[in-house]
Amino acid sequence: MIHKLFTSPINLVVKVGEKVKEEVDKEFYDLEHIQQKLIHLQMMYELDEIEEEAYKQSEKELLTRYEIAKKREMEQWNELTKGEK
Repeated sequence: MIHKLFTSPINLVVKVGEKVKEEVDKEFYDLEHIQQKLIHLQMMYELDEIEEEAYKQSEKELLTRYEIAKKREMEQWNELTKGEK
């Protein structure tokens, strides 16, 4: 009983940390999310809501994140299929 009193707050912090990591991963490495951001960025540029320099910088950052996300996806796929061979 006393053990639970001390470990429950720690377990809660761990779960919150895992959820935060999950959300950060989604923000930075979710391919669909990045694609949506690229589309939104393109629309903003075409409607003259952002300047060309800001557009190019944001596009470069998003494309870099997309490339990293794609590599991570391929690594995960390779890990999953490694056991099947």
